[in-house]
Amino acid sequence: MAEVSLKNVWKIYASTEVKKGETVEAVKDLTLEVKDKEFMALLGPSGCGKTSTLRMIAGLEKITRGDVYIGGRRVNELHPKDRDIAMAFETYALYAPLSVYENIAFPLRARNLADSEVDARVRETARLLDITDFIDRKPGELSGGQRQRVSLGRAIIRRPAAFLMDEPLSHLDAEQRYRTRGEIKHLAKTLERTVIYVTHDQIEAMALADRIAIMNFGVLQQVGTPAEVFRFPANEFVAGFIGSPPMNFLECDTVNRDGELILQGVEGEFEIYTDAALRARVEKLNRERYKASIRPTDVTAYAEKPDTSAVPHPIQATVYIFEPLGEEGVLTVQLGKHMAQIVTAPHLGVKPGQPVWLDFDLERVHIFDPDTGRALR
Repeated sequence: MAEVSLKNVWKIYASTEVKKGETVEAVKDLTLEVKDKEFMALLGPSGCGKTSTLRMIAGLEKITRGDVYIGGRRVNELHPKDRDIAMAFETYALYAPLSVYENIAFPLRARNLADSEVDARVRETARLLDITDFIDRKPGELSGGQRQRVSLGRAIIRRPAAFLMDEPLSHLDAEQRYRTRGEIKHLAKTLERTVIYVTHDQIEAMALADRIAIMNFGVLQQVGTPAEVFRFPANEFVAGFIGSPPMNFLECDTVNRDGELILQGVEGEFEIYTDAALRARVEKLNRERYKASIRPTDVTAYAEKPDTSAVPHPIQATVYIFEPLGEEGVLTVQLGKHMAQIVTAPHLGVKPGQPVWLDFDLERVHIFDPDTGRALR
């Protein structure tokens, strides 16, 4: 079993970049459970504490407070080599004078395994990673994607209980990232090992992970499946960080008109007529001002005003720019002081300055407390 458990973990750095005696809290009171054989992504912007978290699990950073457990065993004082983990770094860290074969074999030779076992395991790993064809080459003769696979091979060959990966695809181009991402996911399922994967790329996290732990300023914001964090963000930060194009946020005042509750732009520039479910969420907090948000895929745009029998309350906006992107288009519109993006058909036939009409899927409108950023369910 290789579940990884962090209980009330802190990482506090003394810093020479701030006033004498001050400190930097990189990770704050983090409690997180990673299940055996689970692929967990630690996701967040640069400086949010995700790499510090990974390095504390690996034993490369001292834990300031709290406890880390691997397979039920507390490892706070355990040397990295005794934690039964392997780590793949952002840089490949390969030995340039050695062949691919010897780079992969290095961890086994360090443990004085017999040559026959080393050879069998190196060739098995090479087959698994599809690198047999260049096993006798040096790292300098390989592409970035090939070198990353060799780096993964050197981690895999140890057969650890858990893999820790720190931005392993960041130096690859778009095509190599896509291909290697698929290989990593395939490997994780084939090897049936626990994986903790650090990334700032939400597409990587969504594509790879069973669950995602989202961090910001050292604080855990939400843990959930890709579908959960996308569909039900816990707060405004998660909502804005997950999804491409990002979620649209609109400041709204509540208006009661003839028994209907309307979310109105703070300067009256648009009106969102609520349905029963949305009204219930808004009235739950009983405030006058909220932040409403909706994903670009949950808005329909019309170049001409739709019939009210089909769209009872269309929202008028002004085209700012339209970007045709092959199989889809991205329309940016102006709603008073707000800019909003809508994913559309690839050929909408609109021009800047032209009016368009929007229809929001009310079931997909999110409401946030403007003071705390917390989502209202």
